[in-house]
Amino acid sequence: QVQLVESGGGLVKPGESLKLSCTSDTSISDIYAMGWYRQAPGKDRVLVGSVTNEGRAYYEDYVGGRFTISRDNAKNILYLEINNLKPDDTAVYGCTGGSCTGFVCLLFEPDAWGQGTQVTVSS
Repeated sequence: QVQLVESGGGLVKPGESLKLSCTSDTSISDIYAMGWYRQAPGKDRVLVGSVTNEGRAYYEDYVGGRFTISRDNAKNILYLEINNLKPDDTAVYGCTGGSCTGFVCLLFEPDAWGQGTQVTVSS
């Protein structure tokens, strides 16, 4: 399994934006789908969305247009940009990679996995 490392988390105020990065020391171009998950305190881990190696992005319904996932295969980096952050966005955000864009591949059968970075939204 490819190990991924997230960065960019921290404490932010409601309404602010944040861009998380996920880096790999091996090539991600052969990983079909790269995605982000999040786990809020006391809640299950859920998928945020994913992007294919062709650049097509998919998002879970609850995301509501505030999240943007992108990848740079040449640099082996995956990004998650979150706009208009809300206190309910407080969670550990992690990256994952797999052979399909759905949560089964990305959360339960991943080919790549990161442990996550904490994002706290509070005034």
